[in-house]
Amino acid sequence: MCFISSTEKSFYSKVVVVGAGADAVDYKLISICHKGDIVVSQDYGVAAMALGKGAYAIHQSGKWYTDDNIDQMLMERHLSKKARRSSRKCHVKGPKKRTEEDDERFAQSFEKMLLMAREKEGR
Repeated sequence: MCFISSTEKSFYSKVVVVGAGADAVDYKLISICHKGDIVVSQDYGVAAMALGKGAYAIHQSGKWYTDDNIDQMLMERHLSKKARRSSRKCHVKGPKKRTEEDDERFAQSFEKMLLMAREKEGR
């Protein structure tokens, strides 16, 4: 499984290959994450660990994870998982197909986060 990928050589990215375990990529990501980094993830648990290390975290939808909202998100995830386990229904719809508007919303939110992080971290 690949974690960061780039089809071309680049000064800002590299390919990192990690084990095939269920959370191997998540743990590798957090182990190399530093204060002030920006982590893009749809996983609330990864976002919480990133925030705990002083990094910034953003969802692919553009929503920012913060110390003010992460606990509520984790609780909602827990309750949803618990409800799915107790339900006899096993059909779960996947996410909607991404649109150009989704990409634009993410780009705008990510740029705001990047500018804020640069200012805050003095980079």
